[in-house]
Amino acid sequence: MNLSLRGRVVLSFIVANIVVLVLSGTVFHFLNSLNKGIEVITVSSNRATLLTDEIRISAVTILKKQREILSAGPSPERVSKIVTLCESFISQLNSLDALYHDAEVQRIVAQMISYVDSLKLVLNKAAFYGRDNVGMSSIADLADKILDSFSELQDAQLGKAIERDKSIKKIINETKRNMMITLIIGFLGTIVLGLVVPTKIALPFKKIKDAIRELQDCNFDVSIYYNQDDEIGELAREMNKMIRSFKTFDDLRADRVAIELRKFDSLANLVKKPILIADAAGKLMYMNNWLYSLLKVQSEDVIGKLMQETVIPASITETYDLAIKRRSKIENAEIIIKSRPTEEIIEVAEGDVSKGVESHEEEVVYKGFANVIPIRGKESSLDYYLMVVSTEAFI
Repeated sequence: MNLSLRGRVVLSFIVANIVVLVLSGTVFHFLNSLNKGIEVITVSSNRATLLTDEIRISAVTILKKQREILSAGPSPERVSKIVTLCESFISQLNSLDALYHDAEVQRIVAQMISYVDSLKLVLNKAAFYGRDNVGMSSIADLADKILDSFSELQDAQLGKAIERDKSIKKIINETKRNMMITLIIGFLGTIVLGLVVPTKIALPFKKIKDAIRELQDCNFDVSIYYNQDDEIGELAREMNKMIRSFKTFDDLRADRVAIELRKFDSLANLVKKPILIADAAGKLMYMNNWLYSLLKVQSEDVIGKLMQETVIPASITETYDLAIKRRSKIENAEIIIKSRPTEEIIEVAEGDVSKGVESHEEEVVYKGFANVIPIRGKESSLDYYLMVVSTEAFI
């Protein structure tokens, strides 16, 4: 898929927004799950607490009515009230039993229901004419058992409250862990996007920058490879055309320079005078054939080297140094060229012949005058100095 630069930037923003929305939705989901979990536990706990309060009130009321019967004597009205309280009490216990799924709590509730049923049965069958009969004496025992069962129920509910708090803490910790994992994944994903997307966008510009640096070093054998059909691809193609134009121009310039050098070499050799050219650093750039013959050297021995490192006579070197130092013309400087030592075969001992250098006094082979003419460039490092040597002084 070929996207323009604008399309890539838009796509990166869309992806970033999608990531933000996904992270926000995930965090909202975890918070909503946490809220629902706590709400379920809290609602169930609140209902159980309300029912427990109602059961406690009913148990206390039954206990109070039971004491009235034992103290004031049974009457149909009192028995009817306590039977009604017992039925309401059983209904409350059944509702409480439906809220709990724990076997211990269900056992206690079932036990309380059995005690209340027994109390109803005793009240319905008890004789109302004597306080010391068996039915009336068992009312107090059943009321005490109901109260003891209610105490066990409260203890069990206390344990359930502790478990409820642990469940809430567990849900909160799980939510925090999930949110932390989500945030870490989102952070890592953001880092990856921050590294990949800018790299994809900036890579073509890096190629263009590298190509421009190569052009600054006059390397025209470079091209920008980018096959995307977008704004950067169009820029790369235009730059490749420009580089090819530069290369063509450089080739033409090199050919023109070569032609001019051949012309200059021909003219310099037509002049029957020694001629040489050096740059502002004292490096030899050109010598004509007359000077090669006088110095008896080859081009590879002198061209491209500093004059101090070659066999160029000291008088020429000193004249050039003076011209370079002054950056001005030098006229009629005296030049003396002496002969170089020659290698000869000499006898070292009887019967042995070896190669050596026979010492001779140096002979002056050329004596004349030199003019040094600066050839100015736009910068000092581009200056050249042309020397023409003649046996006669220049006028």
